[in-house]
Amino acid sequence: MPDSFFSSSVSGPFALFSPAHLASLGLFLTAAVLLFAFRRSIRTSPRLAFALRLILLAALTVSEASLHIWYVTQQIWNARFTLPLELCSLMLLAAILMLITRSRFLAGLVFFAGIGGALQALITPNLAFDYPHFRFIQFFVAHAAIILSALYMVWIERFRPTWRTLLTVMLSLNAIALAVYLLDRLLDANYMFLRGKPDSPSVLDMLGEYPLYILAEELLALLTFTTLYIVFFVIPDALRRGRG
Repeated sequence: MPDSFFSSSVSGPFALFSPAHLASLGLFLTAAVLLFAFRRSIRTSPRLAFALRLILLAALTVSEASLHIWYVTQQIWNARFTLPLELCSLMLLAAILMLITRSRFLAGLVFFAGIGGALQALITPNLAFDYPHFRFIQFFVAHAAIILSALYMVWIERFRPTWRTLLTVMLSLNAIALAVYLLDRLLDANYMFLRGKPDSPSVLDMLGEYPLYILAEELLALLTFTTLYIVFFVIPDALRRGRG
């Protein structure tokens, strides 16, 4: 395997909607469709469901562990930049605990915040490396596994959130953001961009100046979570009633 696969100094920035990006999105969508298509077969087979949980758990754990090994071996680990304090990193850790414990609280958090954050990351990645770099593969595996883990809880474990779950997730995210902000102050860091916008162009540029964009993010999160709830639960319920 070439050294460039792991090197942190490789030039070749990520190309949005390149063939490699589109192929990665296609593989993720295929996995999601297969999970939905075979949900009843998996649900009725405890061994199959358990095996799938282990596969998702392994994907999440290995992707996160390998990322930090890469940080250390490339001598770029830094508490100001590489701690798992970004939203998707926190949701990945929550997804690991969710799969181990089958916690309904964590399932709500990962369903709304995990899918909302990871789906945005898959479509518009904040990534400095293109395929076939290690970080490209690790990034897409990690974010796809977050979403698939949430879908596993819904389609296999029959987890069903409510509007109250949505409110609980919003409150929980604000509590998490407060804790991260305090750590940002302590470390002189900017995790979750709670102390300012990133230096490079980003979607936050469309949401106003600091700190107004944080309020805009709150509204965007509420809209995203509401849309997820309507698409996954309200519409299917209405269709079932219509058929009945």
